[in-house]
Amino acid sequence: MILVEANAPVTTIYFPEGGIASIVATSQNGEQTEVGIFGREGFSAGSLLLGSEQMPHQTFMQIDAPTALSIGARQLRRATQKSRTLLDLLLRYINTFMLQTACSVVSNAHNSIETRLARWLLMCHDRTDGDDIHLTHEFMAMMIAAQRSGVTLTLHILEGYGAIKASRGKVTITDRLRLEKTAGDSYGEPEKMYRQTIAPFGK
Repeated sequence: MILVEANAPVTTIYFPEGGIASIVATSQNGEQTEVGIFGREGFSAGSLLLGSEQMPHQTFMQIDAPTALSIGARQLRRATQKSRTLLDLLLRYINTFMLQTACSVVSNAHNSIETRLARWLLMCHDRTDGDDIHLTHEFMAMMIAAQRSGVTLTLHILEGYGAIKASRGKVTITDRLRLEKTAGDSYGEPEKMYRQTIAPFGK
């Protein structure tokens, strides 16, 4: 399901109660790169509260959620005008998401595929119930700005570490601590900020 169309007026804000939503940038030649994710800890089209009527990137559900809460864009703006505490809470989330995006840029620019994939799998694990993450190799390649063949090889490496078990369309986290060690300091800062400023988060 598409939650936000790129470069189109935002009419509805979604608060998923599960699953994972991807925010995806598309280049002029049609190549897609994921620039951020959120689940039940976040909401779509945060830029609306920063004064923008539309977003340059598409947002869609990557891992389906059974339900979501929604509110019209105008209604949300009116609610935040009436409640400063509501506005402050939503802006704190936007701040953590901006940190997530910045960390993604740094990770994709400077870290190995192993580190990048470990980071994204941890982020997905934080937002799902249980240890199974239903993702195709194509989606994972888009998530970490890598080739599909590189993702396949890296999954085999992470399996060799005992951190995951990969099958068609699914990755099972078998040793989260080993995965965290592989991700190193590329993972954890946005999650730490969320816990400090909003609420408990993750596994």
